Amino acid sequence: MSAALQDPRSILLHSTDNTAVAVDSIAPGALVRGVVAKARIHKGHKIALAPISLGAPVLKFGQIIGFATQPIEPGDWVHEHNVAVQEFDRDYRFAEGAKADDNLLPENQRASFQGFRRANGKFGTRNYIAILTSVNCSATAARFIAKEVERSGILDDYPNIDGVIPLVHGTGCAMDTKGEGYEVLKRTQWGYAANPNMAAVLMVGLGCEAFQIGKWKEAYGIVESDAFRSLVIQDMGGTRRTIDAGVEAVRAMLPLANGYTRETAPASELMLALQCGGSDGYSGITANPALGAAVDLLVRHGGTAILSETPEIYGAEHLLTYRAADRAIGEKLVDLIHWWEEYSARHGGEMNNNPSPGNKAGGLTTILEKSLGAAAKGGTGTLRGVYRYAEPVTAKGFVFMDTPGYDPVAATGQVAGGANVLCFTTGRGSAYGCKPTPSIKLATNSDMFRRMSEDMDINCGDILDGVTVEEKGREIFDFILKTASGEKTKSEALGYGDAEFVPWQLGAIM
Repeated sequence: MSAALQDPRSILLHSTDNTAVAVDSIAPGALVRGVVAKARIHKGHKIALAPISLGAPVLKFGQIIGFATQPIEPGDWVHEHNVAVQEFDRDYRFAEGAKADDNLLPENQRASFQGFRRANGKFGTRNYIAILTSVNCSATAARFIAKEVERSGILDDYPNIDGVIPLVHGTGCAMDTKGEGYEVLKRTQWGYAANPNMAAVLMVGLGCEAFQIGKWKEAYGIVESDAFRSLVIQDMGGTRRTIDAGVEAVRAMLPLANGYTRETAPASELMLALQCGGSDGYSGITANPALGAAVDLLVRHGGTAILSETPEIYGAEHLLTYRAADRAIGEKLVDLIHWWEEYSARHGGEMNNNPSPGNKAGGLTTILEKSLGAAAKGGTGTLRGVYRYAEPVTAKGFVFMDTPGYDPVAATGQVAGGANVLCFTTGRGSAYGCKPTPSIKLATNSDMFRRMSEDMDINCGDILDGVTVEEKGREIFDFILKTASGEKTKSEALGYGDAEFVPWQLGAIM
C-alpha cells in the first residue's frame, strides 16, 4: 500500500465525535484513525469512526449534525445518503457563559486605523457619494446619473472620494405601506444613508410609488442639505431632466465629500459584518474559527462584530444563548429561530433546505452542520444584543442581527445597521463585494485560494498545515485595520459592490 493510502490526513474535531473530516482525499482501503475506508471520501467530507445505529446522532464538533437514516459502519462515507435532520432538544443554558467585560484592553493599548470622521462623531472606512432609489422605476435614472458623473472625469479632481455609487433595488411599490416589508425597506434605506462610509446621498424617486420620499424624510427627520438631495422624476418633468439635475446635485456635493480626509481613529469605531457563503466542510475548521479569533481581538479593542443569517445558526443557537449577556437577549434569539421555523413551513419549506448543492459538494450534509461551523465566526465573547433586520446597531461587542441566509440580503441588512467593514469566508469561492463597505474574502482551503487568487484576500487553508487559529486570527485582524485605513480589497479592485444592494423583501407584492 502506498504512503498516500496509508496516511491520508483527517481531523477529529472533538473527542466525542463519531466522524472525522478528510483533509486529503481518502481512497477506498486507506487506514484512517484505525478504521479502513469503505468508499472514496473527498476532501472536506466525513468518514465514520464508529458504528452509528439507525436513528442515532451523528456527531461533529462534539454536537449533533444529524441522525443516521440507516446503519453506518466504521469507514463509511457519511453524507446526505445516510444522514437526515430531525427535531431534538437543545439546552439553551441562558447567559451561563456570559463574561463581564470580554477582557477589554485599556484605551491606551487599543489599536487604531485611519478613517473619515463624520459630523456625528462616527468614522467611515470609505468615502462614497451614494445615489439611492425609492423604487425600481427610478433605478435606471440613478444608474444614468452615476454613469454621467463617471464619464465626465470630474472625480479625478476629487481624490478623497472613493466613487459615486447607484444602489438600486427591485421593490418600493405594490406593497402594504403599513406592513412589515415597507418598514424593513424604510429602515434599510435610512441605514445606508446614515452609514459612516457615506459622505453624501442623492435619493431619486418616480413620484407615484408606495415608498414616498417625503414621508421617509419626515420619519427620520431628514432635510435637504449639501449632503442630502432628493429628486422625483415626475416632478422634474421626465428622465432626461432628472438625470441633468442629478448630475448637477452630485457635482455640488463633490467639494463637501472631498473635504473629508483620513485621521487616526480608535478600533472601537469599527463595526464588522460577518458573512460566509459558498461554505464547505472546512469552513467550520479554518476560516470561520479564525475569523472568530479576529472578532475576539476586535471586541477586546472595543469594536463591534455583527453575526447574522438566522437560518444558518439553526441547530447552533444554544451555543449563542449560553453566551448571551442576559436571559432576555437569549430568548430574543430563540424567538427568531421559532419565527423562521414557522416562516419556512408556511412557504412549504424546511430549515434543512438551506445547504446549497455547492455546500453539499464541499462536504456539508445538513443545516445543523453548516450552522455549527457558521456560528464560529462570532468568536467566544458575550452576545451583547439581538437586532432586527437593518436596525441600527448601538451595542459594542459581539451582536446578532436577524437576516436571511442569502448573502447579499444579509450583508445589506448589516451595512444598514452601521457596518463599515465586512469579512466574508468562503470555501467554494464566492464572488462578492459590498459597496460602500469593503469586503475582505477569506478562503477556507488552499486549493480554492490558489485557483481564485485574484478574488481572495487571505488564505485560511494553511491552518490545515499547522498555522494556528490564533495566528490566523491576528493576521485577519491586522488586515481589517489596513483595509479600514484605505487598502483596497480584491473585490474592490475587481469593481464588485454596485449590484449587491438587496433589501429583504417581506410581505405580499400586490
